Amino acid sequence: MTLQEILNHRRAVRHYDPAQPLDSERVCQCIEMATLAPTSSNMQLWEAYHVADKGVLQQLTHACLDQLTASTAQQMVVFVTRQDLYKGHAKANFEFLVEDVKRNSPAEKHEKRTKRWEMYYGKLMPFQYARCFGMLGLFRKLLAQTIGLFRPMVRQVSEQDVRVVVHKSCALAVQTFMLAMSEAGYDTCPVEGFDSALVKKALHLPCGTEINMVITCGMRLPDGVWGDRFRLPFDQQYHRI
Repeated sequence: MTLQEILNHRRAVRHYDPAQPLDSERVCQCIEMATLAPTSSNMQLWEAYHVADKGVLQQLTHACLDQLTASTAQQMVVFVTRQDLYKGHAKANFEFLVEDVKRNSPAEKHEKRTKRWEMYYGKLMPFQYARCFGMLGLFRKLLAQTIGLFRPMVRQVSEQDVRVVVHKSCALAVQTFMLAMSEAGYDTCPVEGFDSALVKKALHLPCGTEINMVITCGMRLPDGVWGDRFRLPFDQQYHRI
């Protein structure tokens, strides 16, 4: 399918066909494609939990308020944010970039570029993503506002701001996954109505996780899509400067 066809095919499906199971390996491949989505500073602070076990699906259905899209789903994928893993992800980025500099940069620039990445992933990213009951975010906010008096400065640096950034990055992966599923001929629905505590309990998630989205998966029945697609007029959303 072309991208236009994929986008037209993807709908939020509310009723799946129980007679058409999904290939778990194909779904896994779609999740792997989602890892190609961009994330802020390439921190990749998200994980996907691929659920095909019937018992766990029943628990997730209850957590999703027993909605039809959940109760008829053949599988589900739960995307979570992992801001608590920022130190390890920053370290992994730095180690990769050091080797990348060695492979692709002139020898005389190795030291300078390595120091730049050490500053970014060794100091700035840990400072940006650290949390301490809002106090670190308040300090970052005051610092950013002060620097912003003299030059352009990123101002979305409070703990809540950074949390939003992490969720935005995860959402890019979710959209990539849903488009990959559409390309595979499968259907999905992003579920917002769920009890996050019950979802975390069903999946035995660490306390540092936050649920970004629950995606139900299957093959649509004729009544699986609720009518024609509605979109606001394009000229209400598009602004050329």
